[in-house]
Amino acid sequence: MSSGELHVNGLTATYELRIPMYEVAHVAHPDTALLDQLNFEGARRTSAKCQEQDGTYLCRADYEFDHPVADKIEVECTLFQVTVPNHVHLLYAVQGPNSDQVVFDQAVRQVEVRFRPPSRAEVIAQAAASGIARWFKSVSGLLFLVVLALAARNPREMGILTISFLAAEWLARPLSPNIPISFSPAFLEAVLALTVAYLAAEIVFLPESRARWAVVPVLGVAHGLSFSAFPPSYLTAAAITQTLLLTILWLAVSKMPAPWRRPAASVMLVAGIGWFVRMLV
Repeated sequence: MSSGELHVNGLTATYELRIPMYEVAHVAHPDTALLDQLNFEGARRTSAKCQEQDGTYLCRADYEFDHPVADKIEVECTLFQVTVPNHVHLLYAVQGPNSDQVVFDQAVRQVEVRFRPPSRAEVIAQAAASGIARWFKSVSGLLFLVVLALAARNPREMGILTISFLAAEWLARPLSPNIPISFSPAFLEAVLALTVAYLAAEIVFLPESRARWAVVPVLGVAHGLSFSAFPPSYLTAAAITQTLLLTILWLAVSKMPAPWRRPAASVMLVAGIGWFVRMLV
């Protein structure tokens, strides 16, 4: 993960990038390669200086705009192309008394930064849209909700599994900084596919198991890692969406004849294993 600050003042701007040294150790000519991955609409870089500072690679650059910046600017960031595939960049932009904060990753490369105080509705809508969009990009996440609904045998158990799963996703946030390795998006998606296969296998081979309430939280932590580097609003929106979808799925599953559940779980088992193999190829 890296962070950056953009300060816009009339026709000029300064930008400061901070990124851990271990993410740039393999980058050839990081003094130019990193800043080349950041583009600010209508601006050209006039000078730049990079250096290592206490385990952090620090770059400062000056920009000039071809026209005065109004209340917004389009920013493109592709740092993941030269660092690591799961790189996340947090940009804080300031113009006078106004500021904005945006997040970039492999899925979100171009964002409009707004230099005006957003309305409450805009903040909620933007956070919800970002979190929901990120969650819907995960096939494993969608498959897991189907399996989770199949795993519940009654409304009470559905409630317990839903609460434990969502709580575990939030637990991943404080746990993730203590994980010493980073995962690429494809690898993490493959891991999530295994959670689908595992829970589906338990439904197929252990249909009377009473320990699902203990298994689901462990699997939920894995799903929560996808949101651990993003603002809490992302996971909030995703959790609300998951709750709504689980409610719909449970209503459908509750009307399904009991003998159909194991065959349906078998299909999900095959789907989970198939998606796992697809992610590793």
